[in-house]
Amino acid sequence: MTAAGGLISVLAGTVLLRLAITGIYGRYVRVGMGPLLVVAGVAMVVLGVVTLVRSLRRSGDAGAAEAVAHDHDHGAGRIGWLLLAPIAALLLVAPPTLGSYGVDRGAKVDVRAGASAFAPLAPGAEPLPMTLLEFSQRAFDRGGASFNGTPVRLTGFVAGAGPGGEPGGFRLARYQIACCAADAAPVVIRVRVDGAGTVPPPDRWVTVTGLHAPGGGEVPELAATSIVEIQAPNDPYE
Repeated sequence: MTAAGGLISVLAGTVLLRLAITGIYGRYVRVGMGPLLVVAGVAMVVLGVVTLVRSLRRSGDAGAAEAVAHDHDHGAGRIGWLLLAPIAALLLVAPPTLGSYGVDRGAKVDVRAGASAFAPLAPGAEPLPMTLLEFSQRAFDRGGASFNGTPVRLTGFVAGAGPGGEPGGFRLARYQIACCAADAAPVVIRVRVDGAGTVPPPDRWVTVTGLHAPGGGEVPELAATSIVEIQAPNDPYE
């Protein structure tokens, strides 16, 4: 491995450590994988440092002129140095989590598959926290009978008005992932605003409280009683 390869390993390992220590890694992989990223980052830094030291020793023994000629004779070495730019950029700017742009540009979670039945929720005045996936599954299970009139509280980001527009409402979404953002698929519901407030801007994270509204068609609906804007959670995925 060349000096460029060693430096790339050091920078890549530093990026992993930065993402893990700051918690930003939750934008890209499952929360809980932080310790594994720390181990991987440390290993890459150590490997890169060892490679750099060996490369510098070889360059010193061979002489500066021979080292320069060696680099010019191998295009792979020059390409390796070019790879430093994007990795160095990741040290300064971390890409944001997935948002509304990808909601209509990929496969969505099919919540209508399967024949599972939910037990009715216990009626109560306090809203029940629930994932968008469970809300959607309950909405398609016997027409939402399992909600039993119980108010629920959902958290997600505003996915915009949708292809046909959403008069008096908006779409609320949150991604499901198996291991990382590369396999993410959104769960989407429709929120009826009515007198609950104004429609938040796209990509804004909100907590919505309300009741299941029957008859939503292919997209489950929630009749909102309150909409509160919040900061993006540390774990943006369900």
